[in-house]
Amino acid sequence: MLDRKIVYVSKGLPQNKLYNGKEFVSGIWKDQTERLVVRSIKIDEDDVANPAYHGGPDRVICAYPFEHYAHWEQKFGQPLAKAAFGENLTLLDMKEDQVCIGDIYQIGETILQVSQGRYPCATINKRNNNNLLLKAVVEMGYTGYFFRVLQEGTIFADSAITQLSAHPKQITVSSIHHLYFHDKSPDPKTLERMLEVEELALPWRKKLLEKQQQ
Repeated sequence: MLDRKIVYVSKGLPQNKLYNGKEFVSGIWKDQTERLVVRSIKIDEDDVANPAYHGGPDRVICAYPFEHYAHWEQKFGQPLAKAAFGENLTLLDMKEDQVCIGDIYQIGETILQVSQGRYPCATINKRNNNNLLLKAVVEMGYTGYFFRVLQEGTIFADSAITQLSAHPKQITVSSIHHLYFHDKSPDPKTLERMLEVEELALPWRKKLLEKQQQ
């Protein structure tokens, strides 16, 4: 039986940072909090720096599996900060191979739907001062994923997680990631099944369509 629960709740506004002597702005730095006030477009007191590639109604809440922290700490021999991947929810028993696009959960007062896996970028390296991390994240598929908001509300640090419905197509976040990044000759029927999931967010739908046309 799954023991889904919140480990950390985090939020933060974009900050100016220095990396290798160069300034950049990012919202990946998050601080622990006792609650998230979740709106349909964004979380109060939480934002992204580059709305062209982050945020929006299909990417309101970023989630990351807590289990992966032990893997990364063992692999690189150094501890990670909480919310090291810029996630709002650090979750237990909700890994990428355990959640499917279109699955619906109640977390606290909110009702959320899994919309897409995360497309990781080099900011992960900057956040953790580790130039090898992004490549390893892509290799393993330990990316985390996003929720869209079906019902606004507040998520508390001790809020329960209840799955309200499982999407009938059962396309996991992990399966889409591995097909896109690692499968040089994907099965056309598998690709078609993924594209049939209407709840898949547009950026990833476009990526799969590009894959289909290769």
